[in-house]
Amino acid sequence: MPDISMFLRRLNAACRSLPASGFAAAMLCLLMAGGALAVAFALSPTPVRAENPSGTLRSHMGVASCAGSTCHGRSVASGTPVRQDELLRWQEESSPTGAHSRAWRVISEPRGQGIIRRMGLDSAGVQRECAGCHASPGALRQADGVDCEGCHGNAGGWLATHTTVGASHSRNVAQGMTDLTNPRTRAGVCLDCHLSGDAKGQFIAHRIMAAGHPRMSFEMDLFSTLQAHHDEDADYAQRKGKTNSMRMWAVGQAEAVKRSLELFSQPGKASDGIFPEFTFYDCHSCHRRISDGDQPNLTVMPNPGRPIAAGMPPYNDENMILLLAAAKVMAPDLAVTFDARSKAFHRAMGVGRGETVAAAQALRQTADALSSRMAGASFGRDQTFAIMDAIASDAISERFTDYEGSVQSVMAIDTLLNGMVNSGMVGGGGASGLRIQVNQAYAAVRDPNGFQPIAFRRALGGAIRSIRSLR
Repeated sequence: MPDISMFLRRLNAACRSLPASGFAAAMLCLLMAGGALAVAFALSPTPVRAENPSGTLRSHMGVASCAGSTCHGRSVASGTPVRQDELLRWQEESSPTGAHSRAWRVISEPRGQGIIRRMGLDSAGVQRECAGCHASPGALRQADGVDCEGCHGNAGGWLATHTTVGASHSRNVAQGMTDLTNPRTRAGVCLDCHLSGDAKGQFIAHRIMAAGHPRMSFEMDLFSTLQAHHDEDADYAQRKGKTNSMRMWAVGQAEAVKRSLELFSQPGKASDGIFPEFTFYDCHSCHRRISDGDQPNLTVMPNPGRPIAAGMPPYNDENMILLLAAAKVMAPDLAVTFDARSKAFHRAMGVGRGETVAAAQALRQTADALSSRMAGASFGRDQTFAIMDAIASDAISERFTDYEGSVQSVMAIDTLLNGMVNSGMVGGGGASGLRIQVNQAYAAVRDPNGFQPIAFRRALGGAIRSIRSLR
């Protein structure tokens, strides 16, 4: 099990400012790779054509089509209206912004090869099980990993015109560009790989995690920040509007709940032979230390959000818990329904498959309504503070009995605080003084195997009390 919290904390720090040495190294790498990119483009096969959701065929053009020195291939961020060094940042070796470009390469590294060996995969098996997330569908070169079009959409319909006179973001979207400014759209793109998707090679089953794949954990705004290749300057805001990080976070939680329930409701994904598909369940409900003695050593705490019998593996409800906290502030009418339906879903697990799927669909409908409500909400200063208070309230914090939900809550506090700083609702100086308390909450989830719920709640409460001082 990877140290997810420390990993996220390092990434969160790295995303705020690239180190000068890493930046210089990346520029040198780009200069050396320039000739190779040009050759690769010249020798590339006919662009792959894929069908977008509107039914129109769009060509996948490849990384090199974006790599011109007057486009996104500059070695310094000196372009207008965008930086034009986006390719360099996508390739950055020392930064999380380069993670997508390394996605295919990690398969050939020791950990990737160990997973392949333990799963008994041949080359066709790697394509079947791994390519759906570690490379962009329809890409010209799998070695490019998750390339530009993996997130922004196949460029055949908009590449030639997206910077011409009269071009606008709305026109580009109409021509096939993926509208990543829409939080629901962005969540759909990200969740395909960062949770699981329906496409070939995009379902992360328990078998692949048992072979050594990292546990899936996702928070949309934080992960978006780690992958940002652009600055949200005045020009960006004029063309696309300024990102509301708090909205991105909330919609991401709702869409993650929806995606999990959608996949769980599919018979082919809900079971693995005679067993349930354990990827849907809370890892530490089974992966706990076991002791045997005269006195019982119980490692399970009662969870008011899960009305299930002791010994039953609980569904992984980390996103449900955080969505409920947001709903209590932003949509209290729907929060009551969502809470009742989430409990009914857990309870149905002890009845039967049919009852559980019916409860999952009802819960999904409420999550969809919450997603829509959140996508249209402003998330002002008072509302965001209230959400953070809700996360640490007794009604919510008592549900942090397991590691996954607790990690998600710390990421939420970090994201919401940073979002208020970035939007000018909170001064950066005051927020930076609270980093110690936030880091203490991260430290409480540093070790999955040493996680202590009561100690975590204490650390989370301390961070929230300090954050309240900013009000």
